[in-house]
Amino acid sequence: MDCIFCKIVVGDIPAYKVYEDDKVLAFLDIAPVNYGHTLVIPKEHFVNLEEIPEDKLAAVAAVVKKIGQALKQGLGVEGYNVQVNNDPVAGQVVPHLHFHVIPRQAGDGLKLWPQGKYADSEAEEVVKKIKQAL
Repeated sequence: MDCIFCKIVVGDIPAYKVYEDDKVLAFLDIAPVNYGHTLVIPKEHFVNLEEIPEDKLAAVAAVVKKIGQALKQGLGVEGYNVQVNNDPVAGQVVPHLHFHVIPRQAGDGLKLWPQGKYADSEAEEVVKKIKQAL
């Protein structure tokens, strides 16, 4: 078992655990973007969103919501970002599905990624390709 998150789940590596039940674990990120940055993971090993069954994903999503509410109430933050870096090309460093719950305050310096626009008829073509894959 080379997965660092699996080692945290079984207790081989310590973590600052925020929440735990039989399916899901939430703990502070060791390299936080903001104070309270929490990772929420399924205890069972899944590399990405495509691997996890929907019922287990629902359990993780429910905990993401709980953590977000706790960040607002416990830390007094105004909001939070929820992010999944799905696969290495998207920035996933640890190959174990995890959700980042990042507390946000006005003026914290974090910015959203750049946004673009579709060219004429380009959006329709993208929609067609996605629908065909569904």
